[in-house]
Amino acid sequence: MVNRVQLIGRLGMDPEMRKFDNGTTMARMSLATDAGHKDASGNFVKDTHWHTLVAWGKVAELTEKLLVKGNEVAVTGKLVNRSYEDKDGKKRYTTEVQLIEFLKTEKKSA
Repeated sequence: MVNRVQLIGRLGMDPEMRKFDNGTTMARMSLATDAGHKDASGNFVKDTHWHTLVAWGKVAELTEKLLVKGNEVAVTGKLVNRSYEDKDGKKRYTTEVQLIEFLKTEKKSA
């Protein structure tokens, strides 16, 4: 069994960096992907889906140096499910894409 996901989309935010006491670096960002379908009337409807991306260590440091909001990127990662308590003490669940690698896909301007 393999846990692997590949997405191509646009960043919805600059990477938010966090450094932990043990020296580990983490980056969190959002990625928008588009999908479409025809509705009952035959009209094309575009759906935007948002994904939370998390990067650790060297990959996180590279996202900070190379990526900004609006960049088109291809990402490869694995799905990670986790739970946490919100400010009101309620248990919340989330699914994130833990980045393994990324590639900026848009051409450089001349």
